[in-house]
Amino acid sequence: MYVIVVGGGNTGSQLAKFLIDAGHTVRVIDERPSILEKLARELPADSILNGDGSSPTVLEKAGIHQAQVLAAVTGSDETNLVITSLAKFEFNVQRVIARINNSKNAWLFTSEMGVDVSLNQAEILARLSAEEMSMGDMMTMLKIRRGEYSIVEEKIFAGAKAVGMTIRDLALPENCIISGILRDGKMVMPRGLTVLEEGDEVLAMVDENSRHVLAKLLDRPDGS
Repeated sequence: MYVIVVGGGNTGSQLAKFLIDAGHTVRVIDERPSILEKLARELPADSILNGDGSSPTVLEKAGIHQAQVLAAVTGSDETNLVITSLAKFEFNVQRVIARINNSKNAWLFTSEMGVDVSLNQAEILARLSAEEMSMGDMMTMLKIRRGEYSIVEEKIFAGAKAVGMTIRDLALPENCIISGILRDGKMVMPRGLTVLEEGDEVLAMVDENSRHVLAKLLDRPDGS
């Protein structure tokens, strides 16, 4: 997958590193000297582009005609919306993601502005903080498609139904896809024959109904 990340701050650099480690082709655009120096220490040189990410010329130089995904994660909501509009309506990028810096501007981040997925960091942090207070509960990492689907994380507890089972034998509901497993600090890419272990942290995309089914498979036997 070819991904363009506009904004090389902490969010952009972490996203780029994750994608590059996963084998994707990434271009990170930024024009701030201090950020470019930081990126040069963290990322391959050919993945960094010095320029204004809201400029069509710079986006073309970054290879936007090849890109399947663009993520606008600068620290300016106005800039992010300019970039998303260009990406979606000028260059027809299939998937456009935008960072919301100020929650008051969340209403602007819509499909009419070229945004497929918006990341409201304040909302996500608040949700995670609240859900972390009840240890062991399934955590919502991200809402997508206007809340219809969620990316969730839950640890597999001792005695859970899923322990020792392969993914293909879990009888997961239709709208539930296990997208990753964190095991001993490392990411395990899930396959049908992957056996789930106690202590695994399962990442999954679910709708509201399948969320409850998955929770029953991964939770303590008594559901407590």
